[in-house]
Amino acid sequence: MATEIERKFLLHGEFPRENGVEMVQGYLCKDIDRTVRIRLEGERAVLTIKGRTSGISRPEYEYEIPADEAQELLGMAVGPLVEKTRYYHRRGGHVWEIDVFKGDNAGLAVAEIELGSEDEPFEKPAWVGNEVSGDSRYANSALSVRPFTQW
Repeated sequence: MATEIERKFLLHGEFPRENGVEMVQGYLCKDIDRTVRIRLEGERAVLTIKGRTSGISRPEYEYEIPADEAQELLGMAVGPLVEKTRYYHRRGGHVWEIDVFKGDNAGLAVAEIELGSEDEPFEKPAWVGNEVSGDSRYANSALSVRPFTQW
């Protein structure tokens, strides 16, 4: 089984913004036990299935799909789409994914780091602020239901 182990943080101050990738994503299913997401990442399209979160871990399966099919599936999304620009920043053997949200989630910026285990040590850059891994409001699937601008 594929497992995603991820920690999420708010940002403060200046953070790296090189080589951004525009993303739009929508959810075909989102409940406590599973989410099914369609995402366009620039020219690449992916279908992602995630299971129930336990701590900061959860099962995750991701498959590349044709972009035209992803466009059609985005039309079937439950709720509004989530739009963002993602920046990748390598630091201390890890890659930080920095998401700057747009649309109904404008004003929100978070950084995520994927780890090999829940207790794996990592270097935290100065622009990484408070951890929000346990706050479900910051899940992208939750942002498609209750956007940041409505908090």
